[in-house]
Amino acid sequence: MPQGTEPKIAAPTVITAHANADFDALAAMIAASRLYPGAVLIFPGSQEKNLRNFYIQSTTYLFNFRNFKEIDQGTVRLLVVVDTRQKSRLAHVGPLLDNPAVEIHAYDHHPDSDEDVAATLSMIKPWGSTTAILVAEMRERGIVPLPEEATVMGLGLFEDTGSFSFDSTAAEDFEAAGWLRRNGMDLGVVTDLLSRDLDSEQVKILGELLETATSQEINGVNVVMAEASTDDFVGDFAFLAHKFMDMENIRVLFALGRMGDRIHLVARSRHAEVDVGEICGFFGGGGHAYAASATIKNKTLAEVKDELFALLYSHVNPQMVVENLMSKPPVVIEKSRPMKAAVELMTRFGLKGVPVVEDGGMRCVGLLEHKIADKAMTHKLGEVAVKEYMLREFLSVPPRSDLQEVMEIILGKRQRLVPVVAEDGELRGVITRTDLVNLLVEEPSRIPESLSPDRKRERNIRTLMFNRLPAAVFELLKKAGELGQDMGCEVFTVGGFVRDILLARVNLDIDLVVEGDGIRFARELVQRLGGRAKTHKKFKTAVVILPGGRRIDVATARLEYYEYPAALPTVELSSIKMDLYRRDFTINALAVHLNPQHFGRLVDFFGAQRDIKEKTIRVIHSLSFVEDPTRILRAVRFEQRFGFRIGSQTARLIKNALQLNLFSRLSGNRVFHELQLILDEESPLNCLSRMQELGLLEAIHPQMVLDPVKARLVMEIGKVHNWHKLLYLKPSAVPWKLYLLGLAQGVDGEQALDVCRRLGLSQRDERDFLALRESIGQVLGRLMAWKEDASPLSELYFCLDTLPLEGVLFLMARSRREEIRKHISQFLTNPASHAIEVTGRDLKRLRIPEGPVYARILRALRQAKIDGRAEGRKEQLQMVRALKREWRLAEDSGEDESGPEACPPSPGRVG
Repeated sequence: MPQGTEPKIAAPTVITAHANADFDALAAMIAASRLYPGAVLIFPGSQEKNLRNFYIQSTTYLFNFRNFKEIDQGTVRLLVVVDTRQKSRLAHVGPLLDNPAVEIHAYDHHPDSDEDVAATLSMIKPWGSTTAILVAEMRERGIVPLPEEATVMGLGLFEDTGSFSFDSTAAEDFEAAGWLRRNGMDLGVVTDLLSRDLDSEQVKILGELLETATSQEINGVNVVMAEASTDDFVGDFAFLAHKFMDMENIRVLFALGRMGDRIHLVARSRHAEVDVGEICGFFGGGGHAYAASATIKNKTLAEVKDELFALLYSHVNPQMVVENLMSKPPVVIEKSRPMKAAVELMTRFGLKGVPVVEDGGMRCVGLLEHKIADKAMTHKLGEVAVKEYMLREFLSVPPRSDLQEVMEIILGKRQRLVPVVAEDGELRGVITRTDLVNLLVEEPSRIPESLSPDRKRERNIRTLMFNRLPAAVFELLKKAGELGQDMGCEVFTVGGFVRDILLARVNLDIDLVVEGDGIRFARELVQRLGGRAKTHKKFKTAVVILPGGRRIDVATARLEYYEYPAALPTVELSSIKMDLYRRDFTINALAVHLNPQHFGRLVDFFGAQRDIKEKTIRVIHSLSFVEDPTRILRAVRFEQRFGFRIGSQTARLIKNALQLNLFSRLSGNRVFHELQLILDEESPLNCLSRMQELGLLEAIHPQMVLDPVKARLVMEIGKVHNWHKLLYLKPSAVPWKLYLLGLAQGVDGEQALDVCRRLGLSQRDERDFLALRESIGQVLGRLMAWKEDASPLSELYFCLDTLPLEGVLFLMARSRREEIRKHISQFLTNPASHAIEVTGRDLKRLRIPEGPVYARILRALRQAKIDGRAEGRKEQLQMVRALKREWRLAEDSGEDESGPEACPPSPGRVG
């Protein structure tokens, strides 16, 4: 045996329960240990904080619990599993399940499933808890528990029966509790452990469940769904769901918690018609008819909710199927046909959308909406193939699908039409939004409240605004709404300001949109609040500048249309919905109503709330990038700023825009403006890397490609820049100059000039940037020759003096020699180390004639200061006197004696 390795223990009998154990599982294991004396208990782990703490603090000291790694698997002859039989929930003892030499006994109160392990002894009863089953067996054998054992078993009974309130509670559960009470069960301990105090994170999650809860009547059964999202795992989610159920007196609950990259589903039912164990089983979870759970990977909350609705409608009381409702045969367009043919087809049949099929076949490969085809015609793209702008990501249903699945797709996913596809992949028909609405008018009770077409995607966030905005801003918004009411117009705050309220990010750039005359509103606002207004009549906008300096952008609700791809917009009056439709991404197409009667109402026409929860950047329509290719750069910027991901359909549209070479139609200054914004972000390297991945840098200019060498350099530039920003020194570096130096590294002068011209730099910026590159090249050669043990430090400092700050930081990032980086750091952070205390006035007092010699003397003094030969004022004055004698300087001599040879004085020293 290797030194330090603990010997494994023999364990002929092993007892365990399901992963993510609850109190019933723990209690059942302890009860089983009395039926199997000498058995080793393997605790499978738990997500419940109270259970985990109780187990760690108490149970390990009282009972024979071990880690599976501690036992000698070859000695195991009997495996006892309690509170489950599902193989997937027993993965922690997988080797024993697969060993034919190991006999299995099972005690469980869950219904049968397809993955139940084969047991030689099975005691399965439909009682409220597994503990009750084992307690009954103890009573029959005359085994009396110790008081501490009775208390743990009582915990299992009380928790799994909801303190005997669940419909699943059997008479035997009550009998078991009475017997345990007679044998020492401590109800005080049970109460303390089951009456849990909530921490701040749990209170937040519970509040989110309350806020998002929606009630749907599904075939006569009222079902509540609630959801919450957090980046981190929150313990006791099942307890929170149970507490929420009790607070709201709910009969059937499905609570969804998105925690990191997984969704936790907790389901509870007090209705005989809803078997939540069966529903959770479809998601790979388990449980019984009245309490169940599942952990779901690789799906969004919206997708899980869609599946839940479909499962409920098909399992609670399945009714209509889509093949009896669909329109057939479907009108289709082949993918290679031009857009103008699609417009003609849809116009002829009065359709708002058509399925797109493979050439010569009926396999559906996409969907095309009439409004997208019309926009394509406006942009003179009528000859472009339909496949370029069709929606490639869409949902379809089989002919025997339930109506609920179609309802979720059309109303929940906002997909205008749903292809009905047979098992062989052939398109058999379509169901449109109109078909669905016509059907539901006859049976309105089938429309879930949260998905009703008449229900706008609105909720009130007044409280959120009050809590997350400064009081002055909150009051300002109220006053704007009051003014709108007095003027008889609707006022909204829109865009990124609203988005960042939902994301709890600081953003005080207020944008107002007025359904009326925005310029008149701005002038009236100035009359009430003071300040001044700048107006732009062409775009029907104004900027209000309040007395304290705060700026408010005011716009007239408008629709922008583009006369040709990449053009500037033309403006027409419109409504708030059309104003939001013109925006770039769904997350920026949000509005909050400010009029007093609706103050705080969030308006979301395009699913922005869903995209924020799912962390997705999604364009509002397929021609968004054709209209304005700079939106591609904004997509990358928002994606990296918020830690979101560009949706796959949006990514495909980016690729399409690049294939059409739309960037070449953009003016350089528009590209440069967006690039500056990207380089001002906290993580510009992430943005640049993503741009490289998407092919954007090459689309801007081929010389800006971020190869591995440049990527390392840009990464170092980012580190150096962040370091310098944290010093809060003045002046600060201009980010675009710094990062453009990295992107243009290794290109020659003509190519660098071409990059500048492509970005539309002003003549001054172009001249300064090219001069900076040239200066860096000159200094770099001198730095490479500089040796710390052979060259004076002043030589290094004088080289750095010739560069602007961006050049010095670039060299710091560019250098791989630690001593160079160290000295550059000191040069920037400690200007006193190379600043002299003698001035021209001192030289004049020493009767040295004015003239160029002053510069030579001060330079010599600074050289001596840097090199440690004249650190204080006294030493420096002594050095001046010595130089005066050495250079034979006298006030009346008029001589221009030459001193030591030196570089010409710096025109713009950083230090």
